[in-house]
Amino acid sequence: MGMIDREQVRKVAHLARLELTPEEEERFTTQLSGILEYFEQLNELDTSQVEPTARAIDVSNVTRPDQLDSCEDRELILESAPDREANATGQFFKVPQIIGGGE
Repeated sequence: MGMIDREQVRKVAHLARLELTPEEEERFTTQLSGILEYFEQLNELDTSQVEPTARAIDVSNVTRPDQLDSCEDRELILESAPDREANATGQFFKVPQIIGGGE
């Protein structure tokens, strides 16, 4: 690898549809060169005995089993609804239509 120059930064900015000021070009040139230097240092490490991993520490997702709980006070829940379906029981939430219905 080598150092990144301003022309390469301009090319990448053009491809990404970015308009950079001369000051930003200079700053990004310095920053990207520093990043590449860091990767060159990492390439010097012997990782042949290191097993591939997705993360640096061993973690697992903590889950709980799904349990169905009945709600005794349906009216309490329906009171917080912005609107109800206008039927005989009024026991449904009324929500805006999401998928087009030809209207």
